[in-house]
Amino acid sequence: MNFDQARANMVEQQIRPWEVLDQAVLDLLYAVPREDFVPGAYRTLAFADMEIPIGEGEKMMAPKIEARIVQELAPRKHERVLEVGTGSGYLTALLAHRAGHVHSVEIRPALAAFGRGNLERHGADNVTLEIGDAARGWPTRAPYDAIVLTGSTPVLPRALLDQLAPGGRLFAVVGEPPVMVARLVTCSAPGAFRAVELFDTLLAPLVNAEQPPRFRF
Repeated sequence: MNFDQARANMVEQQIRPWEVLDQAVLDLLYAVPREDFVPGAYRTLAFADMEIPIGEGEKMMAPKIEARIVQELAPRKHERVLEVGTGSGYLTALLAHRAGHVHSVEIRPALAAFGRGNLERHGADNVTLEIGDAARGWPTRAPYDAIVLTGSTPVLPRALLDQLAPGGRLFAVVGEPPVMVARLVTCSAPGAFRAVELFDTLLAPLVNAEQPPRFRF
């Protein structure tokens, strides 16, 4: 398989049409070899417009979602990022290229080991990977300039918002099937936030995601 051609096709046929037009983000997709972050059995599908199984019942997001996340969060070299859910480590690597440091937390030890191995082979030296439950943030490292949830959440926990530094951004897919929306929340001042809904999508839920109150008879 010609990975270089498949990568170029992904960028031109999937990523650009999804309103990812930041040239720095597009260049990054060529710089970070996505095929090195998927399980070997799926290597030839690394650039397909699909979610790829990575074990433990989890999947990598489609490439266009990952690219859109990096574009919307727009991390800068002096900023600190919290990633909730390391998975394969591919999104981690993309963020690490743009940010000063990425704190990535994975609840599943086997996936943490998989992601860590991929990141070490890639040479990402500005990533701290920890095992734990960060569904409501990771306060020991807060505040953050950017936060991304790699699984959906029915409601957005206030605890996550409170871990944003002023000017910080949070990307999350919020809602329950069949209605979910990708949302970008910006901390405009301490305790003040503004949200923009970006696009409709569906994403598997985050482990231990906060649940809305349920009516009981």
